[in-house]
Amino acid sequence: MAAPGKPEGPNIQFLQPAGWPKPKGYANGIAVSGRQVFVGGTVGWNEQQEFNSDELAEQTCQALKNIVAVLAEAGARPEHIVRMTWYVTDKHEYLANAKALGAAYRSVMGYHFPVMALVQVVALVEDRAKVEIETTAVIPAA
Repeated sequence: MAAPGKPEGPNIQFLQPAGWPKPKGYANGIAVSGRQVFVGGTVGWNEQQEFNSDELAEQTCQALKNIVAVLAEAGARPEHIVRMTWYVTDKHEYLANAKALGAAYRSVMGYHFPVMALVQVVALVEDRAKVEIETTAVIPAA
């Protein structure tokens, strides 16, 4: 049986080269087979496209909730996510809020840590947005 938050079955393999330290909060690589689901860049606004906060952790939590809502439309769950690219406007703010961001992540996504990349950008299209997350999920084949 798979650990909580990790998909079961032969369709997923977490790639961890021998001798490499275990990554914290992400995976080095994942090999999967199944139905692919792509979620476009998602910011931390609500269903009416309004920001309820200017705090990075709160915007991140809302962005993750938005991603989960889009995934659900395809029958996918957070543990089906295989890749995320995070775009932030301030890496120093990201690093300074690592604990709150980790708590926000786990509250929505559980303990599933896919392949991730973090990129600092000059700005996002939505002026109040501090984070935008692009996501790929794979629903395992039956």
